[in-house]
Amino acid sequence: MSRRIALVEDEPALRDNVADALRRHGYDVATYGERGAALVAFRARLPEPALIDTGLADDIDVGFALCRELRALSPTLPIIFPSARDSDFDIVAGVRLGADDYVTKDTSLPHLAARISALFRRSDLLKAPPATEDVLERGPLKLDVKRFMTQWNGARVDLTLTEFWMVHALARFPGHVKDRDSLMRDASIIVDDSTITSHIKRIRRKFQAIDPAFDCIDTVYGIGYRWQADAP
Repeated sequence: MSRRIALVEDEPALRDNVADALRRHGYDVATYGERGAALVAFRARLPEPALIDTGLADDIDVGFALCRELRALSPTLPIIFPSARDSDFDIVAGVRLGADDYVTKDTSLPHLAARISALFRRSDLLKAPPATEDVLERGPLKLDVKRFMTQWNGARVDLTLTEFWMVHALARFPGHVKDRDSLMRDASIIVDDSTITSHIKRIRRKFQAIDPAFDCIDTVYGIGYRWQADAP
């Protein structure tokens, strides 16, 4: 069965062009020109993943609102923002809302297809993880790969797909510094340094919402990040 992608884009020519390209890669693509129709469809059947333009018609931020609504339906469904807006503010805002990736509309279609393929690889890893690594525990941290569940001191932490694999990459080898390229490989993403930084900040905030004293992710300036070897 073809994997289903939802494309929310209000420019008909661009929408058709992207949809046709993705169909040539073997995907089942459902297209929507506005938020209401997309949300009705998402409530009936979730896609895998959703590509959402940040602005639709005259509402420049409606895509962000749709991302929040989709996140409420599924904390793990991959979301990509393909947008004409490429400012750091917009990219960081998209990541903070829970997007797994953010690409500009001048990104080539083969590049976009490669990033979608990377998201599917991560989803597949969740469905068939190595038996010896189903559960990773580091003190109060528990990562259940098979159930895609993160807990801290027994409390659930709702991480996105990207965030989960970044925490997994860091916590597997406490004390080892992971540079940004390593984190991108482990999380199967292709983003710039500022987006990696935004993901780390969002991860910290989610843990700190449960435990204000959480400080297990160190920033090693100029290099990357590490999970503290002496973390509780």
